[in-house]
Amino acid sequence: MKKFSFFLFAALLLPLTMLNAQSKTDTPGQTNANAVNEFTSVLQDNYADFDSARTVMDMQSASNKFGLIANKWSNEWIAQYYASYALIILSYIEKDEKKRDAYLDEADKLYDKASLLIKSENDEIYVLGALIANARLAVSPMNRYQKYGAIFNQDLEKAKAVQPNNPRIYYLQGTSFYYTPKAFGGGAKNAIALFEKADALFQNEKSNDITKPSWGKKQNSDLLKKCQDELK
Repeated sequence: MKKFSFFLFAALLLPLTMLNAQSKTDTPGQTNANAVNEFTSVLQDNYADFDSARTVMDMQSASNKFGLIANKWSNEWIAQYYASYALIILSYIEKDEKKRDAYLDEADKLYDKASLLIKSENDEIYVLGALIANARLAVSPMNRYQKYGAIFNQDLEKAKAVQPNNPRIYYLQGTSFYYTPKAFGGGAKNAIALFEKADALFQNEKSNDITKPSWGKKQNSDLLKKCQDELK
């Protein structure tokens, strides 16, 4: 199978919420715990809003909230991660190529901040890098597949070296093959095994900790079903 991705997956909609502008009075000894609780609560709420958004306007609003979260908690890598992620998703549903790249320019900056803050190899960072690369490719597939297809594959291989049981690796690989023309080694036949592997790994992944990304399960399940239907 060819090693470049050729797809445009706007099916990846994973959004988040409203930034609660509430003040808290902390007593000595409670400050750190309260700050952590506030951060995770706000992040979780925003994720829920983004994930449930059904209009572009709602998604943009939730994405803007992620930007506010990333600014307020500028030392939290996961805040930068989600702000970047939301912009990537917006780029997939935008029609104007210049606007799509503008979204990704901002996503790249947040990705770089997250990478610096985490200060170690992290599979989720590499997966996010692969997602950005594919979003760049999707803007103009025929002109960009060589450059960004290579980056996409390289980042997923790096992620696999850190944590081979990350289901998002195989979900993205499967999506890439599914949306690649059959003439170039794509299609359901070559994608289904990857979706099946991702599905098994998603079953073992906990999704109750917002600081540990868990997106992709439903999208993977939907595409697996499409493959199964096509191959009957």
